[in-house]
Amino acid sequence: MTPETDPVDPYVDFLMSLQTLFASVMSFLEGVITPGWRQNQILILIALALIAWGLHRLSDTALQNWVRSREGWSKWQLRIVVQVRRRLGLMWFALMAAGVYLVMQNVTWPSRSYLIGLAATLAIVWVGIAFAVRLVRNRFLRRMVTWALWIYATLYFLNVADEVSEFLEGVALKIGEFRLSLLDMITALVVIGVLFTFARLVSTTTAASIRRNEDISPSMQVLAVKGVQIFLYGIAFFMGVRAVGIDLTGLAVLSGAIGVGLGFGLQKVVSNLVSGVIILIDKSIKPGDVISLGETFGWIQTLGARYASVVTRDGKEYLIPNEDLITGQVVNWSHSNDFVRLDIYFGTAYSDDPHKVRKLAIEAAKGVDRVLGFKAPVCHIVGFGDSSVDYILRFWIKDPTGGLTNIRGNVYLALWDIFKENDISIPFPQREVRMLEDSQLSLSRRPVGEALD
Repeated sequence: MTPETDPVDPYVDFLMSLQTLFASVMSFLEGVITPGWRQNQILILIALALIAWGLHRLSDTALQNWVRSREGWSKWQLRIVVQVRRRLGLMWFALMAAGVYLVMQNVTWPSRSYLIGLAATLAIVWVGIAFAVRLVRNRFLRRMVTWALWIYATLYFLNVADEVSEFLEGVALKIGEFRLSLLDMITALVVIGVLFTFARLVSTTTAASIRRNEDISPSMQVLAVKGVQIFLYGIAFFMGVRAVGIDLTGLAVLSGAIGVGLGFGLQKVVSNLVSGVIILIDKSIKPGDVISLGETFGWIQTLGARYASVVTRDGKEYLIPNEDLITGQVVNWSHSNDFVRLDIYFGTAYSDDPHKVRKLAIEAAKGVDRVLGFKAPVCHIVGFGDSSVDYILRFWIKDPTGGLTNIRGNVYLALWDIFKENDISIPFPQREVRMLEDSQLSLSRRPVGEALD
């Protein structure tokens, strides 16, 4: 072959593959149109499909009623029922087609039931693939793997897989020495999907083992789980790419340019990722800690790679970027221990004995649930106000996750009750206004308009 014809070879191969595939399809359609057993099999399959559709409608209603009568089912059982409902029609068709195929194999020539057997096989394989790919958690990747396996299984059983492979191999992108065909891309997606599924199963098992280990702190558990996931998914990706024969060195320049662009565009994302690793290493906060950040008060539920989930007492869940937890001022109420001291202020009248007031206040605080007894409450005078003697009452709790406002309110109620029982008054500001006699006389001698002015 001369050098002049070399550049044309890929296009010639592509056209030949396309012509071969088109000829196979036309041969099959010609056999279907021609009267005979092949056409009869097609009609039988159409009738089975209609019957399967009707059985799907009837059995779906019966299945729903049966599930509603059951109680206490777990989520994975309900998910299986949902998947069965979606594919009831295909399952009915597979059962009936397989039954008809077995009967026709025994009563007539095997060639007269070939298409029915092929349809039954494809239906069974499709159902099996639909249930097997549920192991792939990512929805987009799961759909890609599902359709790829369905198409490959169909082409394989139709004996046209080689022709289609040649056709897909001819559709390629070539940049210098780098060549990427459509077949390589599809194969890579399927292989990576399978490897990602395997990596997810291994990481889930490993994460469960790490979380059961009580010798590892919660923050280190999160760091270890994230490290295992990144390692396994990274290995799965590179193994999938290498398994289909793609040379990664050809993408070095392109990946470098993309990396620079992503570095400028995703500065905040990278900052949050690095901040998350720093938080996990220095253990400044960990799952279960009670923190205050600005006006947000709650406890850390999860630590993610990009953000921390903080749940407040009113049920709101705040997703706080990790960078804010590093650069901002964070109050960790349970960093080194769970003990939290709370202060409340109150005042009593000057006529009340302050020694008695202090004693009653401490007694009231001790009688409130959640107030610690071994860290005894204390009460001190902090000043003499305009209308009252001012006090501060300090007490300790050990469960800040139970809330702070509610415990303060309970202590205030206890103070109110014990003060009322012992005739201790809580004064409010009072003012006296005195009118001098000379001012009244001078005001009465003025004209009405002037006095009003």
